[in-house]
Amino acid sequence: MPRVRFHPDEVSVEVERGVTLHAAAKAAGVELASICGGDGICGRCRVIVKNGNIEAAPTTLLTREEIQKGYVLACQTKVLGDVEVEVPPETRAEEGQILIDIDAQRFRALYQEEKVSFRHEPLVQKLYLELPPPTLHDNLADHQRLYREIRRHRDYPIMQTGLKILRAQPKLLRQNDWKITATLGLRGGVVEVLQLEGGDTSTRAYGIAVDVGTSTVVAHLVDLNTGRTIDAEAMYNSQRAYGEEVTRRIIYAERGGLEQLQKTIVNDINNLITALVERNKIALHDCLAIVCAGNTTMMHLLLGLDPSSIRRDPYVSCSTAPPPVRAAEVGIHINPRGLLYCVPAIGGWVGGDVTAGILATGLYESDKTVMLIDVGTNGEIVIGRREDGFAWMVTCSASAGPAFEGSGVKCGMKASRGAIERVQISPDGNVLYKTVGNVRPKGICGSGLIDLVAGLLEAGFIDRSGRLIPEASPRIRERDGLLEFVVVPAQRSATEKDIVITQADIENLVRAKAAIYAGTLILIKSLNLDVTDIDRVFLAGGFGNYLDREKAIMIGLIPDLPLEKIRFVGNTSIIGAKMALLSQEAWRKCEEIAQSATYYDLISFPHYYEEFLAAKFLPHTELERFPSVQKRLAKDLSPSPSPEVGGEPLPFREGVGVRSSPKDR
Repeated sequence: MPRVRFHPDEVSVEVERGVTLHAAAKAAGVELASICGGDGICGRCRVIVKNGNIEAAPTTLLTREEIQKGYVLACQTKVLGDVEVEVPPETRAEEGQILIDIDAQRFRALYQEEKVSFRHEPLVQKLYLELPPPTLHDNLADHQRLYREIRRHRDYPIMQTGLKILRAQPKLLRQNDWKITATLGLRGGVVEVLQLEGGDTSTRAYGIAVDVGTSTVVAHLVDLNTGRTIDAEAMYNSQRAYGEEVTRRIIYAERGGLEQLQKTIVNDINNLITALVERNKIALHDCLAIVCAGNTTMMHLLLGLDPSSIRRDPYVSCSTAPPPVRAAEVGIHINPRGLLYCVPAIGGWVGGDVTAGILATGLYESDKTVMLIDVGTNGEIVIGRREDGFAWMVTCSASAGPAFEGSGVKCGMKASRGAIERVQISPDGNVLYKTVGNVRPKGICGSGLIDLVAGLLEAGFIDRSGRLIPEASPRIRERDGLLEFVVVPAQRSATEKDIVITQADIENLVRAKAAIYAGTLILIKSLNLDVTDIDRVFLAGGFGNYLDREKAIMIGLIPDLPLEKIRFVGNTSIIGAKMALLSQEAWRKCEEIAQSATYYDLISFPHYYEEFLAAKFLPHTELERFPSVQKRLAKDLSPSPSPEVGGEPLPFREGVGVRSSPKDR
């Protein structure tokens, strides 16, 4: 079989003839960037073939100069013989910053203000019992005796027990002098006796809360008795190899890849759990429950459910509220009889992560009109409040695409080490920037892209339609028939290539922000409200946490509201999942939220496309909607472009505005 060697990793792998370089890299453990799932349309998996026998499909995503240097797209190149491949730095799927949110200060303040509190009663809990031994006068059967004792401590009208537990019960009770610990789990309206242990083991009760994101997976290890978060762990979702967006993964599943996708995410979750329990010296046997929150597609893939109908009209899923199941049945490694709960979804495109976010922020209890925006690929938006004792909520998914995560942008990247995350354009036209990890820049992540577009607009280097103005700056040039702005010249970048933003990149970002703003406006108008009627905006998600609010307003991503009304609330998905894990009342509230929230399909609104087109200007066709931006653009900045195309790091104080990558920890 042909052997493929990857540099600079210096690893080799034998593969079948005809296998793609992308598949060979995966087999060798070399992670390549991939957005399109191997369809050859993103251009991110470019590698350099040093020598060997290959068959590369023609592509327009590589320049003539790159092809002459040996560049190919790994997913479109077949191995015909032994090959040596170099993986350039920009092609690596590097790990980055993941928002873990163990016990964020912002949520402690939020709980106090919004009174988000629930009775502590975990979905699965241990109960130590000392049963009175049977006598001639109290000759109740063992099973009924157990139920009677449980009901003395808990008001559980309906209980059930499996045959395995029933068989073990007589000997266990008598060997332990009728002193046992029962593990009880909520399954719908029934409480199940999951296991019986001799003696008092009630102090050893743990649970796992997981945010199963499209890009990242975050897990918290929780003490079920105290509610304390013991530890947290995170990683990038390994399903990225099959496509960055959920639609790509649905297509992969349709082509026979459902089982592989399911195994991949289960393996990620198991790796996180293993890291948590080993680090804290906890037995897997004592992990009794796991609550997962994620979008509807991710929950389908986790459970191995066919997601294909989610992307087809009328966009109906297999289930928005899967019942609790044995975690072992899915392949998750906790107690063999432990339960897996998936937070119920609102619709096919507004998932349990949003339900968890609504729970965490207390939006359903607020007497103010609150908007929750998860600024990401799916762009979920919620507006709600409580009036006259009734909570109403409307939701939608704006389908912004992956541009805000640095995907689909020429020099875009995730917020990993070397990503430009902050940008300012000075009055003299010079570019100041800040990178993750304070190292030489490799590319630009989402927050940096928003800063950059806002800066270009305010400096007068682009017009309100997003078009670059060549005469405005010597940094604007034409390459391959397309205008681009040089952010960092090659001699100052880690890749030794110019870091640029192209006209096409700007258009992608404008489309993405237009989708989200149009979605917010449709929801607002559907309620006969005005933007000024919004009392508070919560920005959720890992990306939303690093947004500059003023810059987001400047480009028209979020409504022009006073900054004090706009709050970052972090990873509300994991916070909500943890609240549900620790409280049956909170779990029932999740079910209530999912059932009562109204899901709007934006495409069904006759004026959505008009709103989308109007929002494809910076900040909007109707500038008066953004008075603060109108005021800033009215200033005569009179930029004096620097003759030298350079770039300097931003002078941030240490620890201020700085994100660290996992490698820095």
